[in-house]
Amino acid sequence: MLNRIEAYYDAVPRSSARAEAFGPLTLFVQEGQGWPYYARPALGHEGEVSAAAVEKVRARQRELGVPEAFEWVAETTPGLRAAVEATGLTVHEHPLMVLEGEPLAVPEPEGVTVRLVGADDSALESSVAAPYAAFGAEPQPGTSARIADRITAGLTRLAAALDAGGTALSAGQHQPVGAVSEVVGVGTVPAARRRGLGLAVTAALVADARAHGTELVFLTASDAGVARLYGRLGFRTVATALIAEAEE
Repeated sequence: MLNRIEAYYDAVPRSSARAEAFGPLTLFVQEGQGWPYYARPALGHEGEVSAAAVEKVRARQRELGVPEAFEWVAETTPGLRAAVEATGLTVHEHPLMVLEGEPLAVPEPEGVTVRLVGADDSALESSVAAPYAAFGAEPQPGTSARIADRITAGLTRLAAALDAGGTALSAGQHQPVGAVSEVVGVGTVPAARRRGLGLAVTAALVADARAHGTELVFLTASDAGVARLYGRLGFRTVATALIAEAEE
């Protein structure tokens, strides 16, 4: 299962980023506007990763003006953490969760409509913006158009909880690659929190993934508390996702 997730992690950025090889590491570099990517262990690499190898990637990231960030799974590349920390980056742990069996039912929130959002949907812009608002940010210009293109290409599926006026209060995505998909970017605007909207959006994404033949659905929870919420849908922690970045 972790090998399938590793293959997914290597494949999914390639739809919008170029991959630069650095021996045991692969640096994904965003092409054009969009999410600034990170470095990961090279697919299939089984040896150690040295601090010197990490430093080479960090130098390239500084040259490109992109975040000095690394993401990997602790259980599949156990030695990388020490190498990354030796270069001065801070490592954060997050539960990596996989859906076991069919998703469990969750209560449908009152006063909203939870549904998939299409590329030409009137709710697209607010659905793209809602997860950014959850973290006090705004999407870059052109983000909605980029997401619309990904929806049209079948690379992204977007779901949202919409109020009576059709504005998204919570939204998120899953990104299918073959029979595997990851639920990402689920967020709720601050004024609408504690209503179960994020869980309902996640349930809609999972149902959509299953309906389209996805066998393995997974996600990364921000912390143990959020992991318990996803456990209500049937997700179980199977590993630890590690994210390293420079402290500001």
